[in-house]
Amino acid sequence: MTNIPEIYGCMVFNDAVMRQRLPKDVYKSLTETIKTGKMIDVSIANVVANAMKDWATEKGATHYTHWFQPLTSVTAEKHDSFISPIGGDKVVMEFSGKELIKGESDASSFPSGGLRETCNARGYTAWDPSSYAFIKDGTLYIPTVFCSYTGDALDTKTPLLRSMDAISEQALRILALFGDTTATRVNTSVGAEQEYFLINKEYYDKRDDLLYTGRTLFGAPAPKGQQLEDHYYGHLKTKIGAYMEDLDRELWKLGINSKTKHNEVAPSQHELAPIFANTNVAVDQNLIIMETMKTVAERHGLVALLHEKPYAGINGSGKHNNWSIGTDTGKNLLSAGKNPASNTQFLLFLAAVIAAVDDYQDLLRLSAATPGNDHRLGANEAPPAIVSMFLGDELEELIDAIVGDTDYLSRGKKTMDLGVPSVPTFRYDSTDRNRTSPFAFTGNKFEFRMVGSSQNIAMSNIVINTAVAKVCKDFADKLEGAADLETEARALIKETFKAHHRIIFNGNGYSSAWPEEAERRGLLNMRTSVDSFSCLTAEKNVKLFTEFGVMSEVELRAREEIYFENYSKVIDIEAKTMVDIANKKIIPAVEEYVGELAEIAKNKMKIFETNNGAVLEKTIIRKLSDLNARAYDLAEKLKTAAMSADRERTHKKHYAESAMAYKENVRPIMTELRQVVDEMEGIVPSKTWPLPSYGEMTMKQ
Repeated sequence: MTNIPEIYGCMVFNDAVMRQRLPKDVYKSLTETIKTGKMIDVSIANVVANAMKDWATEKGATHYTHWFQPLTSVTAEKHDSFISPIGGDKVVMEFSGKELIKGESDASSFPSGGLRETCNARGYTAWDPSSYAFIKDGTLYIPTVFCSYTGDALDTKTPLLRSMDAISEQALRILALFGDTTATRVNTSVGAEQEYFLINKEYYDKRDDLLYTGRTLFGAPAPKGQQLEDHYYGHLKTKIGAYMEDLDRELWKLGINSKTKHNEVAPSQHELAPIFANTNVAVDQNLIIMETMKTVAERHGLVALLHEKPYAGINGSGKHNNWSIGTDTGKNLLSAGKNPASNTQFLLFLAAVIAAVDDYQDLLRLSAATPGNDHRLGANEAPPAIVSMFLGDELEELIDAIVGDTDYLSRGKKTMDLGVPSVPTFRYDSTDRNRTSPFAFTGNKFEFRMVGSSQNIAMSNIVINTAVAKVCKDFADKLEGAADLETEARALIKETFKAHHRIIFNGNGYSSAWPEEAERRGLLNMRTSVDSFSCLTAEKNVKLFTEFGVMSEVELRAREEIYFENYSKVIDIEAKTMVDIANKKIIPAVEEYVGELAEIAKNKMKIFETNNGAVLEKTIIRKLSDLNARAYDLAEKLKTAAMSADRERTHKKHYAESAMAYKENVRPIMTELRQVVDEMEGIVPSKTWPLPSYGEMTMKQ
C-alpha cells in the first residue's frame, strides 16, 4: 500500500529540500528571489546548483535538462550529463551555477514566426526559480524560460510570468486604496481539470489517423455510444482503475496535487483534477500531467488521447481553467463574504474581471483556438464559441440592483432538506452551475471552459491576467486621490456593471436563440480558430500587451504567423493521412469485398440458372462500387486542394491565406470523404474492414 505522505514530492527540489540542504543565507536569498523576483547572485546559484546535483544524483539522476515551453503547445528538453573529466580516464559529477542559470538551444528549429532564422540560430534558456526543479526518468528537470539571441520571447512561460507581475502590481494599487498594507504580492492561481481518452494500444497501432493526427479521420458510430449516460461517474473498469492509481502515484512523487478522478461522459473518456497552484506552477504541472498520462498508459497497454475530438459523434475533451486571484497573505479577492452587497473591494475586483472579459473577448476566444478545438466548441458538449459570463442568479440580481439603484435582498444561505430522515440537511450554494457558459463564476473563482484538452493553458492565463491588470490600472488611476473612496468606488462599480452588462448571460448557451441574442448584444462569434487569429495584432490588443510589457508587437506578430501556419500544417497532415488511408486501405479492402461478392453472385446465378439469382449481391456490389469510386474521386480532389493550399504557405508565405484555404477548400472535402467512407463501413463486414471500429476502440478496455 502506498504511503502517500512519504512519497509525496519525493522527486521535487522543493522548499523542504532547499531548507534542509542549503545554507541559511543562501536559502533566504533564493526564497526572496522566488517571492519577489529579486535577481539571484551567481555565487548563490553555484551553491544551489551543487545542492541540486547532490540531491539529484543521490536519487539516481545522471543528467540535467533545461525544460522549456516553445511555441509548439508541448515542452522541449535537451539532456546533459553531470560528468566532467578530470584526467586519467576519470570523471566527477559537477553542476555549476552558470549551467543552472543559462542554457543554449537551437532557436531556429522551433516555431518563431520569423523571429529567428537558421543562419541566426542561437537561443537561450534561463532558470525560473519560481517553479521547483524535479527528477523524472533519471534526469533533473529545471523549469526555464526560452528567448532568442535578441531577447525576444520564444516561449509561453516568459509572457506568462510578465502577466503575473502586471496583475500583481495593479491589484496591489487597488488593495492599498482599501488600507491593505500587509500584502506584498497578488498571485493568480489555477486549477486545470484535464479530460482525456484511453484506448487499447493494439487498436491504436492499427489506426494511422490516431498515430499521425491524434483523432480518427474515419469511423462510423457504434450502436452504443453515450446515449444511456451510464459512463459518466460510472464504476471504473479494473484496467482503468489500475492505470489511474499508477498515474496518481507518479504525479504525487512530482508534488502534483492530483485530487479527483472519474469517468467522463463519453465511453473511454476520463478526467483528472488537481488542487490549485500559482499560475506558472499550474501551467508547468498541467504539462507534466499530460506527458505522464501518456507514459503511464504505455505500462498498462493503453494510449492516452489528448486530442479535443478523437471520435466524431461523442463528446470531446476540454480543459477547465479555474482561475482565481489572491494575496500572499491568504486573502481571496473573489470571495464575496457574507454580505457581497456591502463588500466594495470584492465588487470592484468582480467589476474588473467583467470589464476585462467584455473588452478582450476576442483574445479569450483566441486563447482557446486550435484546429482540434474547432470540432468541440459550440457542439452541445462544450461552451459555444461566443464568449459570455455566468454569474448566477444572486450576483446578477445584485448587479441589477446596483445598476438600477434598487434595494437588494440577499438570499442568504439555504438549507437542502430531501425529506429523508436518515439523510442530513446541508447548505447548498447560492447559485447553480452553468456548463454551457464559457466563463462562469463558481464561488471565489472563475472557470474558463473553452480551453481544449491538448492545449498549453499558458495563453489563456496570459490573456486573463493582462486584461484584468489593465482594468485594475484604469480603476486605480481613477480612484487614487479620491476625496471619498467609498462613494467614488461605488459609482465606478455601477458605471462598469452598466457598461459591460451585455457580457453576462445566465441562460442556455446551447440554445439556437443564443447566437442571435449575442449578435444583438454586439458580442463576437468567431466560429472557427482561423477567424480569431488576426485579433492578436488588433490595435487595442497590441496596446494592451505592450503597455504592460507582456509581449512586444514583434512577439505578437510572430505568434499570429505561428497560429496561421500551425493550423495549415495540422489540416495538411490530416488531409494527407486521409488520402493515404483511403487509397492504401479503405478502397482496396472494399474492392476485395466487391470481388468476393461478385464471385458469390456468379456461383448463385449458376446454381439458380437465372440472372435474378443474385439480386442482393448485385445491389450491394452496385452501391459499394459507386461509393468506392466516389471515395477515390474525393481522395484525388482532396490531394489537389491540399497541395494548392500548401503552396500558399511554403512558396508564397501567405500564412493567413493558406489557413483560410485549408478551412474553406480542404476541410469540406475531408468531411465529404469521411461521410462516404463511413457509409461503406456500415456495409462491409468487420473481418474485411481494415480499421478497428468505434465500438472496439471505445468499449473494449
